[in-house]
Amino acid sequence: MKSVLALGAAPSAVGELGAWRRLTAPNSALMTLLKTILLFGAASALLFACLKRSPWLAFQTLWQGSFGSGFALSETLVKAGPVLFCALATSLPARLGLVSVGAEGQLVAGSITGTAAVLALGDVRKVVLLPVMLLAGALGGAAYGALAGALRARLRVNETIGTLLLNYLPPLLVVYLVYGPWKDPNSLGWPATISFPDGARFASYFGTRVHAGIALGVVVTLTAHVLLVRTRWGSELALLREGPLLARRAGLSFERAVLWVMALGGAIAGVAGMIETSVLESRLQAGIGTGAGYAGFLVAFLARRDLRLVLPVTLVVAGLGAAGDNLQLNLELPSSITHVLEGLLFAATLVARGSTTKQEEAS
Repeated sequence: MKSVLALGAAPSAVGELGAWRRLTAPNSALMTLLKTILLFGAASALLFACLKRSPWLAFQTLWQGSFGSGFALSETLVKAGPVLFCALATSLPARLGLVSVGAEGQLVAGSITGTAAVLALGDVRKVVLLPVMLLAGALGGAAYGALAGALRARLRVNETIGTLLLNYLPPLLVVYLVYGPWKDPNSLGWPATISFPDGARFASYFGTRVHAGIALGVVVTLTAHVLLVRTRWGSELALLREGPLLARRAGLSFERAVLWVMALGGAIAGVAGMIETSVLESRLQAGIGTGAGYAGFLVAFLARRDLRLVLPVTLVVAGLGAAGDNLQLNLELPSSITHVLEGLLFAATLVARGSTTKQEEAS
């Protein structure tokens, strides 16, 4: 670069050369992705070999259980729904430089407030009940996300620790509600609310469990991407993240942005909680959305704040989750092995990014 400047190259030429070097550098996004795939494949093969299973057969079983048939693909899409919403709930704060792991608790908080709306309204028309239910879920998630944001903005509580600890409260509240005031008296002892009326249920398609909430997640993802890259608000978040001093001089408030972005992320997770409650069980019961928030965090981490990558990465992570039953049936492995695979994917990404960063520093 110095030689180019010494020769008096025009600024445009220097910019083109810099862009070309970034594209072909060892730390390019493509190189990091390839390293991640190779490391994850090698680590997974070693894991299956240690479990005395053929790695090749295990990979075939993974494919068949996630994308290898129409039924497998439909189950992957069903699992992708809440993971996609939770990935967005994590990615939005990340655009401000925040590391939030609170989507799990925000999802459950939304399911509680949304269920409260359903129980209060009863059997009314779907055109009324469904929007009110989703709005109540969004408000519950937003309030819980804003709580973590207030702890960060006002009391300087680390958002990672704060959101992680707050994840434990909503599931305990659900247990209290379904064993106590919201328990269905006709459930024969099963801890759950009454079944939701038809007006509170999302439509499913093609004789599968694929439902309209998945399409809503795609719409929300595309809308969020446009807001972050095409609007002034998105530019302000980037400025607050990259140049906080300059942003403060421009009159931008980091504390206010923290509250808004955490509340918006929580609202998205809250909608996911209400969709899951409506579609899968059509009633609130303990264990709703378990693991979706942490899977969403994994997706957001892999996508690196780029919402264009959230959709394909969500399908990969959801596919791993959907293949658990297939691994259990065909290879006699516990279905929880998929959580180990997700951990290996996370570790492979860390190693790949670390190695490319070292190459960048060396060059």
